[in-house]
Amino acid sequence: MPIQARGAIARVPAAPVSIEDFILDDPGPRDVVVRILASGVCHTDLGLKTGTYGTDGFPFLLGHEGAGVVEQVGTAVTRVQVGDHVMLNWRAPCGECRFCLKGEHNYCANSHHAEGKMRDTNGGVLNAALGIGTFCTHTLVHEVQCVTYDPALDPAPMSLIGCGVMTGIGAALYSARVRQGDSVAVFGCGGVGDSVIQGAKIAGATKIIAVDLDPQKLEWAKGFGATHTVNASEVEPVAEIKRLTGGNGVNHSFEAVGISQTLEQALFCRDLAGNCVLIGVPGPGPRLDIDIQRFFDLGGSLTVSWYGNCIPARDFPILADWYQQGKLDLDGLVSRRITLDETEAAFDAMKRGETLRSVIMFDN
Repeated sequence: MPIQARGAIARVPAAPVSIEDFILDDPGPRDVVVRILASGVCHTDLGLKTGTYGTDGFPFLLGHEGAGVVEQVGTAVTRVQVGDHVMLNWRAPCGECRFCLKGEHNYCANSHHAEGKMRDTNGGVLNAALGIGTFCTHTLVHEVQCVTYDPALDPAPMSLIGCGVMTGIGAALYSARVRQGDSVAVFGCGGVGDSVIQGAKIAGATKIIAVDLDPQKLEWAKGFGATHTVNASEVEPVAEIKRLTGGNGVNHSFEAVGISQTLEQALFCRDLAGNCVLIGVPGPGPRLDIDIQRFFDLGGSLTVSWYGNCIPARDFPILADWYQQGKLDLDGLVSRRITLDETEAAFDAMKRGETLRSVIMFDN
């Protein structure tokens, strides 16, 4: 029987979200109904809401960092059962595409999504953000989008594993393959950048340089493991990173902003043969104009990291274990716990740089 839910919907680019009732279809054979307990407010949701990533797809049911409880399962579901506490992911490998058949599930080209739909009260289909939709009391996902976790754990930090935390830590561990003794620079110290910092620390990096324009974010970055900070509004960051590394530059740089200026800085703050990893989602339009000879002479690589090259079923439980062991600080990323009705205010706080993550909590 269809379920009535309530959520934050973006109907028009750049307009405030509306809090509306909507309807979930009956779950398809491998679909799962999840009652949301907590959802992080990610910068990607702001990009969808404002139309930064394009205006196709409206209306959006926003949210893609979610943790909740399984309430219904389809007839063919085997991975989870009613009552399981789950983190939701937007890469659910199909196992059959050209990448999965090569064992490269992190590049799956046909990720699973729910067969059923979520519809507004007029019957219009809502586009679930990144195939999930978590700014809501209930959502409908494919079973492979669910990864179980210990129900004794706080759902707020568990929700953040679903995107920002995994993206940052995976970029350090899998995309760049940071090793013990390496040096790292991270441009952009929001929730993703601070997760890169934590991943680099776990990997054994000994010099971790945080770069931002905001003194508060730089202070937060130190709490997550940055050994040095660079305020790019006060000094030229490439020169300062070179100074901090004996004139050499870093082994790995990470761009977590998504603009051409910081990407160029990340490229040229590297040591010879160093890695540069682009994480920030630029949206359409930005272009990079660089001296190709200078880039060639420096060597190394520029790579794009999608979702930290993760495989959620493998990696989410590892991050949850690290959280339990005290190796991973997720509580520090939760700046505010808010209600669904405060979603628009959370976006405003994000734009002002006041939060790493606001987390919508559901008491239902």
